[in-house]
Amino acid sequence: MAEDGRERAEDAAETTKKAKQGGFRTMPFILANDFCDRLATVGFGSNLISYLTLQLHLPLVEASNVLTNYHGTTNLTPLVGGLIADSFAGRFWTITVGSIIYQLGMVCLTLSAALPSLRPPPCAKHAAECQRASTYQIAILYLSLLCTSIGAGGSRPCNMAFGADQLELGARRRRSANGGKAPMWSFFNLYFFGIELAKLTAVTVVVYIQENVGWGWGLGVPTIAMFVAVIGFVSGYSLYVKMPPGGSPLVRLAQVVAAAFKKRKTVLPDPDLLYEDKKLDAGISTTGRLLHTNQLKFFDKAAIVTEGDVLPSGEPKLWRLSTVHRVEEIKSIIRMLPIWAAGILMVTASSHNSSFAIQQARTMDRDITRSFKIPPASMLIFTNLAMLITLAFYDRVLVRVLRRFTGRPNGITHLQRAGVGMTIAMLANVAAAAVETRRKSVAAASGMLDAPKGATLPISVFWLVPQYAIHGIADAFMDVGRMEFLYDQAPESMRSTAAALYWLTISAGSYLGTLLVTIVHEKTRASGQWLQDNLNRGKLDNYYWLVVGLQGLNLVYYFVCVKYYTFKPLETEVEHQPGHGNGTESAKKGVSYK
Repeated sequence: MAEDGRERAEDAAETTKKAKQGGFRTMPFILANDFCDRLATVGFGSNLISYLTLQLHLPLVEASNVLTNYHGTTNLTPLVGGLIADSFAGRFWTITVGSIIYQLGMVCLTLSAALPSLRPPPCAKHAAECQRASTYQIAILYLSLLCTSIGAGGSRPCNMAFGADQLELGARRRRSANGGKAPMWSFFNLYFFGIELAKLTAVTVVVYIQENVGWGWGLGVPTIAMFVAVIGFVSGYSLYVKMPPGGSPLVRLAQVVAAAFKKRKTVLPDPDLLYEDKKLDAGISTTGRLLHTNQLKFFDKAAIVTEGDVLPSGEPKLWRLSTVHRVEEIKSIIRMLPIWAAGILMVTASSHNSSFAIQQARTMDRDITRSFKIPPASMLIFTNLAMLITLAFYDRVLVRVLRRFTGRPNGITHLQRAGVGMTIAMLANVAAAAVETRRKSVAAASGMLDAPKGATLPISVFWLVPQYAIHGIADAFMDVGRMEFLYDQAPESMRSTAAALYWLTISAGSYLGTLLVTIVHEKTRASGQWLQDNLNRGKLDNYYWLVVGLQGLNLVYYFVCVKYYTFKPLETEVEHQPGHGNGTESAKKGVSYK
């Protein structure tokens, strides 16, 4: 009896300890880490085009491609980091190690900017030719960028999923401990709001330091901030809900494919006869098992029980037999991919904001006062401000209004929110094309089509505000909607990997931007290049109109994908009604998460 009492007391203490973990109090540690990550990335990346052209003296097209390739690599590595976290490392340790590697990359970047030997000598004023960076200097830059890319691969896919875990799993534990209800915060709105604050700080304070104090200090400030964030994140270790990794999701997916292929000639039985094993799936289905769907029926064959599929101990041979839950995992991922792919072109469509648009701004009148000019890269402030205002308005006002008409807690579905953002994004590039046409007409009227570098056209830089602001409004709908969709519709054990898909969209979009710029540059060479170092003689407005056309086609594709998308159904727990026993039981009740 005494032994049983002690065990119950230990279990109660452990339950109380877990109930105190997670929740909103963990947000400062998690969001501060990502804040400084983005401060460092945006503080350098937003002005990287200026560093490459003005400090390393690279041609505009080459510098633009370096920029998009860097963004592509930085947003490709999260796929590897997400798989590592979901497979064996867990999200906490993946974030920690990734942040440390990122810190090393930032130190190298700061040194490369601060030491004169790692960049070419300054260009003489109004010089026609400048000495470009040597192969050695470019190699040092690439090594630094590679370290930051690898580090971002550890932190980016896990920060969002780890933060959402603190609120979702923490709330569930508190409900279990006290029988009450815990509030579920709008985490993804909060997350992106914090990210936009970091971007806002980067394109104002950090860019100002880079332009007016020096690149050494301009990179040193976010490097120091990143160091403080890493220390702060690790110090919150005891407060976090740490969901154990459920084993390699790629292995499970491969097992389903292998088992389905082996049984490809087997006739499918009634869905109720397919193999299920609640104990086997317990570690990868704490929020509920996935229920059978009628799509992609080929994979259902992996759950057909045939002779030799089960060991004498009763355990299945996983390369021959999979549970319905594991089959539905791969179905969920496959169903998500067409909608995921629609986001790629959206990234391509906005990639010029950190390259061509900044070069446009550099040719325009940037005077705020007689002694202060707004740095070209700081024009991104209008994107950040528009997104911050839109996020706050959406979360505090618009959702409540929409809820009255739709009856949905979030007002509209994740996919509808993303679709609205994609539609608004088209307007941003329409504005960009119109403003570039206006800018060139001013250059022609002023006789400045062949003005030397550094010359200022008599047109205000604030003509660029509409395109930047509309992009910010679009991102508030599109980015949050896509991230909510990926987190919500991904299998529970693959949420870090799903978050990595968000970054993979940015990676693919960046690489596609490089490809599009390269193709346009080559194909228009004979008829008058659209993309020239001298923007006044180029046809950048034609490039913007081309992007608008591609966005229109992509939007039609997206709506078709949404129309035929099937939301994942989950097995939920329902309470017994009075007179039918106590406690709860599992019920095969499908819930479509939208």
